[in-house]
Amino acid sequence: MATRFDPIRDLDRFFSEVTRTPNSTSLPMDLYRDGEVFVARIDMPGVDPSSIDVDVEDRTLTVRAQRQSEVADKDVKWLTRERTTGTYARQLTLGNRVALDRIQADYQDGVLSLTIPVAEEARPRKITVSHSNPTTRVTEVVETSPAQDEDPAKA
Repeated sequence: MATRFDPIRDLDRFFSEVTRTPNSTSLPMDLYRDGEVFVARIDMPGVDPSSIDVDVEDRTLTVRAQRQSEVADKDVKWLTRERTTGTYARQLTLGNRVALDRIQADYQDGVLSLTIPVAEEARPRKITVSHSNPTTRVTEVVETSPAQDEDPAKA
């Protein structure tokens, strides 16, 4: 069966393969904030869980993993090879507002989930406003009737 020559498709495929890097195609990530934690979910299909390395140094979180080819040692003739192999790394620069000592990592179903808590001192707080009433002085005015003003001894 003959294939049609499509110069645009062929150029697109050529540039995709030339500019492809492991970081750009193999470790796509979603990053979002959920309440008091940041969550990073990094796709790592086919990665051996024992090869995953997560570390933090100078507020830079680095994720490294390795994916090996199942047929790398065999003498095969590749017809197409789109699944990249090798060692991959992804780095995130963390700000001062996260608790580095409480970062958690979980790998399940080809997805690495990182939970990065917001630091206690960076969490929003509600400040209560106190107010004090000035000391109130009440002066009682007692009205007396003319009969009470008179001295009973004088009567």
